[in-house]
Amino acid sequence: MTVIAFDADDTLWVNEPHFQAVEQQFCKMLEEFIPAHTVARELFATELQNMPLYGFGAKAFMLSMVETAIRISDGRIPSNSLLRVLDLGRSLLEHSIELLPGVVEVLENLQPRYRLVVATKGDLLDQERKLRRSGLEKYFHHIEVMSDKQEADFDRLIRHLDISPSEFWMIGNSLKSDILPVLALGGNAIHIPFHTTWAYEKIDAQVDHPRFRTVDSILEVLNVLPDHG
Repeated sequence: MTVIAFDADDTLWVNEPHFQAVEQQFCKMLEEFIPAHTVARELFATELQNMPLYGFGAKAFMLSMVETAIRISDGRIPSNSLLRVLDLGRSLLEHSIELLPGVVEVLENLQPRYRLVVATKGDLLDQERKLRRSGLEKYFHHIEVMSDKQEADFDRLIRHLDISPSEFWMIGNSLKSDILPVLALGGNAIHIPFHTTWAYEKIDAQVDHPRFRTVDSILEVLNVLPDHG
């Protein structure tokens, strides 16, 4: 049976704009020490350095903000400002879930015909919380929260689902994390670009592959997937 896997953040619901809004506030807070654009660059460098330890998600982002604030201020940042940084991070964990247009319609259409899966990365507790608050749990046969999205991660998922790569379709907004690893394994992939993309996920690549499609919205997925379940 064909399995359709969906990325979560910025595929099923809005995510990156919340992170960008928090980052802008953080950079403005630190302007007394260095220019805002330099704060943003330093924060991203800290995130990259911390990924092997913290992984992805709001909590990792919060820790990187705290570390960056202390470093660029040479430890001079007031404790109340650090508390404000923590509040910014907490807001990422508490914001309401905004489903992207067409998501419910697509899931309701596909669920009777396919096995549906969430394949996302980030903090396990946070992603489970967002999925629960989204009201979408009922549509999915399996939820997979990965520490990363490399070929090996998708290979483990496909083996766990007991299917061949050719029976696996991945739908997501990141060419780097959702599309290229799956194509490399022999799976199928549909790219739905989102209007904002985290710098880490940006790649300068054109994908030309027989098992790859790009669509403008999740509703167009219905015209791309095979007719049988």
